[in-house]
Amino acid sequence: MVMIAKIITPVAAMAALGLIFGVGLAYALKIFGIEIDPKVFKLLSMLPGSNCGACGKAGCAGFAEALVKGEAIPAGCVVSNEEARRSIAELLGLSHEEKTRTVATVFCNGGSRANDKYTYRGIKSCKAATLLFGGHKACSFGCLGLGDCVDECPFGAIKMGVDGVPVVDAKICTSCGKCVKACPKNLYAVIPEACNYYVKCSSTDAGAATAKVCKSGCIACLRCEKACPVGAVKVESNLSKIDPLKCKNIGKCFEVCPTKVIVKRG
Repeated sequence: MVMIAKIITPVAAMAALGLIFGVGLAYALKIFGIEIDPKVFKLLSMLPGSNCGACGKAGCAGFAEALVKGEAIPAGCVVSNEEARRSIAELLGLSHEEKTRTVATVFCNGGSRANDKYTYRGIKSCKAATLLFGGHKACSFGCLGLGDCVDECPFGAIKMGVDGVPVVDAKICTSCGKCVKACPKNLYAVIPEACNYYVKCSSTDAGAATAKVCKSGCIACLRCEKACPVGAVKVESNLSKIDPLKCKNIGKCFEVCPTKVIVKRG
């Protein structure tokens, strides 16, 4: 009997404590609990769950709540695919408009083709290297090649190329814009994927100054502007720019560029 009492007593005490804590938690939930719209849960299951913040909200849960409140639209999630955005619009009773697919693009073709002004042996970070005289590249607009964009991309869409310039896989890129924010040289932009050609340079230095530090920079020779039959290419501030909304993918600018800084995607 003594042995049984030694077993039953602690078991009964634990059961009583469990009951007390359970009642306490239930009461706290009733007092402090927040009711969540079932639609938010449904929307969460339809969102990618990447919590990348590209929508401007605090993760997918914040975006789902904003959708229910009418403070966001399905297209605000750039990571979702077209089918998911359509389903979200249907759930919310909204009309669906197809979104132009965009892709992150790096506007520098320097890397190993650009000169260094000193040897950098510091922290492997573009942001850190920029703090030392703007970075080790002689071109003040040049990619430093230390991979902040690669580390920041939550989808593994960016890899460092053999020439020291990052390469974006357009098939994987979701246009979340993380690389745009990560690059201290502002070398990234998100542009429509339909435009096959773009100028892989950001230098606004005079042509001679650019040519002196990089073998593949824009030298503002105007050949691309003159060759484009639809007026999609303009040279402004010593830099050629292609308007993706006007570009018809004819490729004349690509053919005449002497430094091959105009490239074709893919």
